[in-house]
Amino acid sequence: MYPGGVDPSARTISSKILAIAESATLKVDAKAKALKAEGRPVISFAAGEPDFPTPAHVVDAALAAVKDPANHRYTPAAGLPALRAAIAKKTARDSGWAVDPSQVVVTNGGKQAVYQAFQALLNEGDEVLVPTPFWTTYPEVIGLAGGVAIDVFAGADQDYKVTVEQLEKARTPRTKVLLFVSPSNPTGSVFSPEETKAIGQWALEHNIWVIADEIYQNLVYDMGVDHALSIVEAVPELQDQCILVNGVAKTYAMTGWRLGWMVGPADVIKASANLQSHLSSNVSNISQLAALQALEGDQADARAMQQAFNARRHAIIEGLNAIDGVFCPTPQGAFYVYPDVRGLLGKTWAGRTPTTSLELADVILDECEVAAVPGEAFGPSGYLRFSYALGDADLAEGIARLQAFFRA
Repeated sequence: MYPGGVDPSARTISSKILAIAESATLKVDAKAKALKAEGRPVISFAAGEPDFPTPAHVVDAALAAVKDPANHRYTPAAGLPALRAAIAKKTARDSGWAVDPSQVVVTNGGKQAVYQAFQALLNEGDEVLVPTPFWTTYPEVIGLAGGVAIDVFAGADQDYKVTVEQLEKARTPRTKVLLFVSPSNPTGSVFSPEETKAIGQWALEHNIWVIADEIYQNLVYDMGVDHALSIVEAVPELQDQCILVNGVAKTYAMTGWRLGWMVGPADVIKASANLQSHLSSNVSNISQLAALQALEGDQADARAMQQAFNARRHAIIEGLNAIDGVFCPTPQGAFYVYPDVRGLLGKTWAGRTPTTSLELADVILDECEVAAVPGEAFGPSGYLRFSYALGDADLAEGIARLQAFFRA
C-alpha cells in the first residue's frame, strides 16, 4: 500500500513545473548556511542580500502600520494609492518617465514583477533576447510564459555588455522582447548612456518590446550620478513598448519585505493587475507602508549603504585580481563582481583538477570554506559570481583564504 493510497508512477506533474530549475544562487547560499549550522566557518559570497538592517525609520513606519486596523484588511490588488503615487514620482525622477499612478502595479518583490511582465507579453514560441550572463530566474519565467530565451553572450573582454550588432544577429521574425538589465546581476556592469541609447533605438526600430529590470538602478559608482540611465529616458519613444520592474529590496536592505513593482503602458498594467488579482491579490499592507517610507523618507541610510558597497567593491576587485589566473573587471553598479576564472581551470588544487567553474566552486567551498556561485548558473562556464553585500570582516577573510589557497 502506498502512502496516501497513490501510486507514485501514476502521479503526473505539469511538464512546465518539472522543467523549472532550482535557483542556483539560493541553492549555494542554502548549502553554505547548512554548513555554518554544522559549525563550519563558511563565508558566503553567494546571496545578493545587503547585510545592513532595514533603516530604522522604515521599520518604525511598519510598526505603526501594524497597529492600524485599516491595514488588517484587503486593499486594492494593484497596490495602495499612496504607494503607487510615490512609485510614479520615483519613476519620473530616476527613469525619466512621467507615468500616472494607474500605470503602476505593486508586487510581492521584484521577482513577481518580472514573472508578470513576461506573462503579460509572451505567447507560445515568442523569443526573448537575453543578454548573458543573466540572472538565474529570467530563463525560467520566460519558459513558464511559453517563451523561448535566446542567449546573447558577452564576455569579460566586453565588460559583459552586449552590442547592437550582437542583438541584430540574434534577432529573428519571432523576436518579441529584449531583456535589458543595467546595472546587471550577476556582473555589475552598467551600460553607458551612448550604449543604452543605441540599444533602445534598435529596439524601437524593430518594434521589439523591452523589459527593463531596474532593481539596482540606484546602486552605481564612479559615474557622477545617483542612478543608472533608464532605457526609456535615453529613448522616450520606447514608452509605448516598455515595462520597467523595480523594488526596494537592494537599495534599502529590504529583501525580506517582498516589495516590488512594475510600470508600463496602461493596457499592459491593467492586464497585469488582473493577473495579480487572481495570483496573489494585494501585497502585505505593512510592507507597502514601509516601502512608502523608504521612498519618501530620509535617504541618508541608503546613501551610507551605497558608500559602504563602493568601498567593498574596491577591496574585492583588488583582492581577486591579485590571484594569478583570475581576471575581474571593475563593475560600475549593483554589488557583484564576476571574475573570469578560466585561468584556474585544468590545474590541480588540493589534489583535484577542476575543468569547469561548477567544479571549481565545489573545490573552493570544500577547501577554503568560501561559497561563490558558478558561472553555469548564469550562462557559460568559466566564471564565478561573488556578492560583496556582506560584512567587511567576512569579505577580507574570504579573499585572504582564496589568495592563500591559490598560492599553494
